[in-house]
Amino acid sequence: VQLVESGGGLAQAGGSLRLTCTGSGFSFDDMGAVAWFRQAPGSVRIGIAAINFYEGLKKYYDDTVKGRFTISPDDAKNTVYLEMSALKPDDTAVYSCAISTSANFGGGRRVLFRPEYYHGWGQGIQVTVTS
Repeated sequence: VQLVESGGGLAQAGGSLRLTCTGSGFSFDDMGAVAWFRQAPGSVRIGIAAINFYEGLKKYYDDTVKGRFTISPDDAKNTVYLEMSALKPDDTAVYSCAISTSANFGGGRRVLFRPEYYHGWGQGIQVTVTS
């Protein structure tokens, strides 16, 4: 099982980036959930977007990114994207994707944004937003 993130880098405030999480050795269709986390310097890892496959691909977002970021799967490419727009300097962080086979019905963000819920992680990719 391997997850590889790509698409990070430098962006100006107000700009956009698209992160890609490509999976190998498994199919996202067989997972319970997939999520994007981020960790800013000196901060803990925070869940920002997730898809719960047990709830019909229901999507969840942290309040800090809701309306600006979109998580979406591409089954044909076994990939999950994180479209980021209206970027802010506070979005600067290392972004990681993660997968879980666990079932979650009704736990919502309380469950899906817990790092312990996930068993597979990408190596992370840096996103830097300048003002």
